[in-house]
Amino acid sequence: MNISFEFFPAKTDEGTEKLKQTRAQLAERNPEFFSVTFGAGGTTQDGTLSTVLDIQTAGNEAAPHLSCIGSSKDKVRDLLNTYKGHGIRRIVALRGDLPSGMLETGSFRYASELVEFIRAETGNHFFIEVAAYPETHPQARSAMADVDAFVHKVKCGANSAITQYFFNADAFLYFRDQVQTRVDIPLVPGIMPITNFSQLARFSDACGAELPRWVRNRLQQFGDDRDAIRSFGLDVVTGLCERLIREGVPGLHFYTMNNAQPTLSILDRLGL
Repeated sequence: MNISFEFFPAKTDEGTEKLKQTRAQLAERNPEFFSVTFGAGGTTQDGTLSTVLDIQTAGNEAAPHLSCIGSSKDKVRDLLNTYKGHGIRRIVALRGDLPSGMLETGSFRYASELVEFIRAETGNHFFIEVAAYPETHPQARSAMADVDAFVHKVKCGANSAITQYFFNADAFLYFRDQVQTRVDIPLVPGIMPITNFSQLARFSDACGAELPRWVRNRLQQFGDDRDAIRSFGLDVVTGLCERLIREGVPGLHFYTMNNAQPTLSILDRLGL
């Protein structure tokens, strides 16, 4: 079972040191790669690169996120050349969000255009990961339109896909059945450990990920009891992963929030 982990660039020296410790702990589980987020409009570009280089220096494969909204072709071309120059071979290609106050989308409107551009500029140098939305992208015109957009993005040159996190396995399995009749690439579930109810609810509402009513109600009843939230969350997410593994997923991608222990607890329960 392949596993991978996602980080975001730290903004302080203390955060950077904590992230190095987190990476060292998670590296002991032999992940396929670590991905590093990019920020709206590339706002964490320098932090993404430095984090990726730290990961590579430590002997692990790193995959920088590359979002295209608000970027020009020249800027993306320069980034691709920088990544190539540092020996990076994997990229997570995303549309990304338009930063607050920015009105123009830039040279790219969709992630499919970014994937196409990466292939035109660099051939097969990069292994390209793209995003998938089992519960439908919140800005999609319809569920079917979202499936069509995903299939088109894959045909533009993607090698693999990582999903938005979810807690409803049936949504993932139905989406997988739909797309696998049309394209044949690994579809890796994104997994979000549950450690903080208010944060999780905020993230889920913003990105369109369903937080099932029974889970939301249980988390609410725990109030500020962090230990109870974490224990219940561990049960929920481990159970989700167990079902996905039985259904034959090619891997699991963990959204770590730069914190090792919640993900390690899940991996221990799974025996990974």
